[in-house]
This record gives sequence, C-alpha cells and structure tokens, in this order.
Amino acid sequence: MRKIETQMNRAVVNKNDWSKANTFVDYNSNTNCSTVVLHRTAIAVYDHNTQALKLNTGGWYSNTTKSRLNAILSELIAGARVYQKNFEWFLSYNNSTHDFMDGMILSQGEVI
Repeated sequence: MRKIETQMNRAVVNKNDWSKANTFVDYNSNTNCSTVVLHRTAIAVYDHNTQALKLNTGGWYSNTTKSRLNAILSELIAGARVYQKNFEWFLSYNNSTHDFMDGMILSQGEVI
C-alpha cells in the first residue's frame, strides 16, 4: 500500500479531513460519513454509523482508482478487493465475485 493510501485510511478511521496531491478525505460530522475524493470524484463514502461503504469510479477505471479503492477496502471491509480481468472490473467479497458497479454498497457482509 502506498504511503498516501495509508494516510488516507488513517483520516477515514479517525474521522479527519485530510488532503495530499490528488486525493482528499472529507469528514462530515452531521452525517458521520467520510468521503474519499480522487481528482474531484467521490470514489468512496463510508458511513461510520452503519459501517457501510459505497464505491464509485465516476467512470475513471484507472489503476489509481482501483488502488485507492483496494486500500480503503483493506482497512474497512475485510477480505474485499477490486480487480480487473479482460478489461472488466469485479469485486471479490465473502467468497463471491460480483460485477463492479458504481454505487455498489458493502454492508454487514453483503453487497447491495
């Protein structure tokens, strides 16, 4: 995991605002949610109350987007990861493979 991703994860877990290079974390105390933004695209929103994580590429299926998503998944959702095969993105979670879709939510052991 890259240093920037470690710092990003720390900000999410600690409910802090944080920014470095092309990535930032915005914590909203009113909703108790942390939003991870990469190049002006909210790629992940974590609800600290429900421990649900919403994923999004904003149409940017890049290695950096995938790396940031996998970093946040490794911190918050044990065993989940995004991977690419034949130019298609997938989510591996709970011994199942799901087609990756923007807006998918991982919550309490299931994909919504």
